[in-house]
Amino acid sequence: MTDLLVGFLKEYSYPILFLWSIMEGETGLVMAGVLSHTGDMNLGLSILTAGLGGFTGDMIYFFIGRMNRKYVYRKFRSQRRKFALAHLLLKKYGWPIIFIQRYLYGMRTVIPIAIGMTRYPTSKFILINLLSALVWATVTILLAWYFGEEILHLLHWARDYWYIVLPMGLLSAGGIYYYFHRATQKKPAIGSKERI
Repeated sequence: MTDLLVGFLKEYSYPILFLWSIMEGETGLVMAGVLSHTGDMNLGLSILTAGLGGFTGDMIYFFIGRMNRKYVYRKFRSQRRKFALAHLLLKKYGWPIIFIQRYLYGMRTVIPIAIGMTRYPTSKFILINLLSALVWATVTILLAWYFGEEILHLLHWARDYWYIVLPMGLLSAGGIYYYFHRATQKKPAIGSKERI
């Protein structure tokens, strides 16, 4: 069964990487870097595929915001504080926030949608987003390719000691989620009573 799965991943590695880069990102890029290290994928083609996937994903989010504001307001009502933060970041920092948004946990989807809802020039967003996606793919995949042997050892260790890795991973993910969830919540003014 494992050999069948590995064979499937090797045969369809580039389409999988492209789709994974649209939806999520770093995990797929790390695996592409490791597979490039072992010679199962081409390093340059992996970087290009992942970069185009990341670019495509952000463009989809951008055009959701640009073409359907009512849908966004209705669908993402619980995320409105994140949208307000995204608008604030864009106003304060300008184009660099587009370049680094894919590294901002919890804001990665929100920022392109929020920018699409503004009058920010589409052509400028496309250019910055493309450069950002290619840099992101290059840095992540090259690091995984360079440290491929170490990552493979770590994966083998994680497989053998999954009962340690799984709880640690869940605790870490929960802690990160809690931190960013709290950071985007409205803080009541001093002396005011919070409404229930």
